[in-house]
Amino acid sequence: MLTKIREKAQGAFAWGILIVICVPFALWGINNYLDTGKEAPVASVGKKDFYQRDVNKAYEQFRQSLQGLAIDEQIIKKQALDKLIKDEVLLQYAHAEGLVAADDTARDFIKALPYFQVDGKFSDKQYKTLLGSQRMSSAEFVSRIKSAIIMEQLQRSVIDSSFATNYDVERFFKIQNQQRDFDYVTVTVTKSLEQPKAEEIAAYYQQHQDLYRTPEQVSVEYVELSLDAIAKTVKVAEDKLKPFYEEQKDQYTTQERRKISHILFAINDKTNDKAALEKALKARKDLASKDFVALAKAVSDDKATAKNGGDLGLFNVGVMEKAFEDAASKLKLGEVSEPVKSAFGYHLIKVTELVPGEIKPYEAVKDEVAKAYQKSQAENAFYEAGEKLTEMSYENPDNLQTVAEALSTPVKKSSLFAKEKGDGIASEEKIRTAAFSEEVLQGNNSSPIELGTDRVVVLRLLEHKVAARRSLDEVKQEIADVLLTEKAKQQSIEKAKQLKSRLVAGETIQKVAADNKLEVKSQSGLTRNKSAGLPEQLIDVVFKAAKPVGNSPSVFITQLSTGEQVIVSLSKVKEGAMSDDDKKQLVLATKNIAKAFGQSEFVAVVGSLQKEADITVHGK
Repeated sequence: MLTKIREKAQGAFAWGILIVICVPFALWGINNYLDTGKEAPVASVGKKDFYQRDVNKAYEQFRQSLQGLAIDEQIIKKQALDKLIKDEVLLQYAHAEGLVAADDTARDFIKALPYFQVDGKFSDKQYKTLLGSQRMSSAEFVSRIKSAIIMEQLQRSVIDSSFATNYDVERFFKIQNQQRDFDYVTVTVTKSLEQPKAEEIAAYYQQHQDLYRTPEQVSVEYVELSLDAIAKTVKVAEDKLKPFYEEQKDQYTTQERRKISHILFAINDKTNDKAALEKALKARKDLASKDFVALAKAVSDDKATAKNGGDLGLFNVGVMEKAFEDAASKLKLGEVSEPVKSAFGYHLIKVTELVPGEIKPYEAVKDEVAKAYQKSQAENAFYEAGEKLTEMSYENPDNLQTVAEALSTPVKKSSLFAKEKGDGIASEEKIRTAAFSEEVLQGNNSSPIELGTDRVVVLRLLEHKVAARRSLDEVKQEIADVLLTEKAKQQSIEKAKQLKSRLVAGETIQKVAADNKLEVKSQSGLTRNKSAGLPEQLIDVVFKAAKPVGNSPSVFITQLSTGEQVIVSLSKVKEGAMSDDDKKQLVLATKNIAKAFGQSEFVAVVGSLQKEADITVHGK
């Protein structure tokens, strides 16, 4: 739960920054930034207009973050538009208040963006290449970065000023660790074997014709660039591989494994430098007849490691002081150092495990080196081809043949696929989204679509089949099954209501269950963190239910995803308390609860700014 709170309290602009700034790179195309003047805006915030293509960008980002969840497309589009409006309201407020972002802050942020990094480092060439592919100047891009940083800082100023009292924390754990006792019975859904009448089927068909349609389908032709394909065309010369291997030798090296232990003689108020050194020298002599582990347990001032014989684990450079590291790295297996001084005192160091590092010889990894060399050489060609693909597909929006010939790559074709599902290239959601976009359906090439970091596709419409109604004969049995299921569910609902009414009237759940040949199941001391194998829907409704009053249980019904009806008799609610583990995380809990409060306050601030802003959503 504390993790959930922390996640909820993160910056609302964490992905917002990237949608404003970086999504263009993920989609690799400029089309959505051009010709907006020819279309009517979808919404306006003051003098700022948003067009359908702006909403589509935000929509695509939402879709990616909600993959696997069955959420209505119109709801996602509304959320995307709402997000654009909220961000613009906040940005305009920030500018009106004179908030600014420093050049150094923007520069550091840009350098940290993975889009502009090669081998983990900022690449000026990569930066210029990607900005060029967007037809975007560096000044314009930096301006967008600064705007996003300002919004993030404004949000943080609200969230970080929030706090949680001891009462708030105690109240949270009282609710979070609450225990509930209840009994429940389940009414199953039992289908009848009696088939619905023909007139019932026909009536249902007439009322729900939209449910029985073949989906809208398209097929596309496309040009695909892939880093792997380009890499295979790179010629590998022997005289190039060996130097490349030398440059990349770290990739073919197994680092030395060195495990160490130590005995510490601390310098402190009770023991001065000279006394600590004398102790270390005496212990060094004692090792001639004594075991290092036993001596460490007996005399080491590092009590945390002494109980394990002074074991410090694997030796990592950069963790200890230089004198300590120099000594530890020179010792042979089983060898003990002379006293080594550090800020803590004097150490006797021993190497307890040593596996030498190994460099794989060139001949053994020649094939790996060749593939790595090809990929390395292909990267520049890939980005250059990507630029050409972007430019030519935009300049020739009515065909792919021109760009295919220029890039010496074939035009491929897909089979028919629907918006929700496809095979081959259409198994990619980004491809399906682009294929059904207004731009492509009108006969234009799509914007370049990035599939990962090493594939780029441009597609255009090949065939478009509109949705069509299926005949009654085709769907007769499907409708019959639906009617049987609905009837069975309704019967279970009615039965559950009857059972509940008896419980509310004062009968025990055991008697009601026995009369209906149902099994009573019981749960005692259930908490939110322990599901006991129960369905989530049941746990959720149990903890939302009102507490029982007096000796009367709280009775309610919930429906499971299977359609089954569960009648619950909640008999006891025990207030929660902080556990020992909770107390250990008290600082973290207080911090995260404060962040959650801060996030709520921030939402209220944005809501207030929206009420005062000049917002128009066109078409409403």
